[in-house]
Amino acid sequence: MISLLKEVGRGKRGARDLSYEEASQAAELILTGGATQAQMGAFLVAERIKMESPDEIKAFIHALRKRTVAYPIPGSMDCAGPYDGRSRSFIATLPTAFVLAACGLPTTLHGSPSMPPKWGITLTDVLDALGVPLLTTSREALISAAARTGFLFTPTESWCAPLGELRELRIELGLRTVFNTAEKLLRFTEAPYMAVGVFHGTVFEKITNLLIELGITRGIVVQGMEGSEDLSVEKRTRTYVIQEGSSELFIVDPEIYELMVEVPEIEWTAELQGETALAVLRGEAELPFLNMVLLNSAVRLWVSQKAGSIEEGIYMARHAIEQRTALQKFTEWTEAIKPVSAT
Repeated sequence: MISLLKEVGRGKRGARDLSYEEASQAAELILTGGATQAQMGAFLVAERIKMESPDEIKAFIHALRKRTVAYPIPGSMDCAGPYDGRSRSFIATLPTAFVLAACGLPTTLHGSPSMPPKWGITLTDVLDALGVPLLTTSREALISAAARTGFLFTPTESWCAPLGELRELRIELGLRTVFNTAEKLLRFTEAPYMAVGVFHGTVFEKITNLLIELGITRGIVVQGMEGSEDLSVEKRTRTYVIQEGSSELFIVDPEIYELMVEVPEIEWTAELQGETALAVLRGEAELPFLNMVLLNSAVRLWVSQKAGSIEEGIYMARHAIEQRTALQKFTEWTEAIKPVSAT
């Protein structure tokens, strides 16, 4: 590990990107305990300062995937947002996932308890507030519920044990590391479609090209709310759309689809996030939150070719909410999980 650490830790001018093979070696040393805590911390910080290259991120993804429980779902979409949670915006991707499932697009969300640097509200927090104890639910129950409903949630640190083992180190470091990116891109279901959120425009093209290299058939990389995969309804959002090995910049303008609306400032809690998600699925939500789910559902249906256009996707999503088929998916999913949750 020392030789690899020297290469990435030589300072601003001397540090260099590791080759894929070198980064794979570093990942193996970290994931197998072949490096000391001090070496691991130094390596991750040096990488953060240098900025991880696509080959380095890819090597860590592959190393983690070898240690990941997979449950392939053909024709599904994987939605990947920030694992450090959200603090200022509605987590629209949660109700959106049930709308997608109701429209015939199997969908996976994944996450873990909150992480640095943001320490925001996570999907596991919201689902726990809704009475779904994901962290104590068996893998078999989650898979069974997915087979029944088309929606899968994977607690990442359970399905990829090394990430759970590294939690304390990451908390001590308190900053973003290569794992913040790698954990979002594990694709537990080997989904051919993805919606991925990024925070900074500087990594836009890097993540887009990385998804193409990882074999994503069609996908969308979103500079979304708080670095999430969620499009805004207050303003235009920059995205890259991936289609069969190539990508194109695509601006999503909610005004074009008559969904633009001002979103109120709210002090979010996990409980309020859950209540708002349920209100959307019941057709009772305030317009800004309904429109968020309509827009995000529509774009994902279009990206995955379940809808021929974003306009058609809006119609499909609205129908799923008004007919309560999306709510039915959520109800079926919770019922499928609760009776067999571990004690």
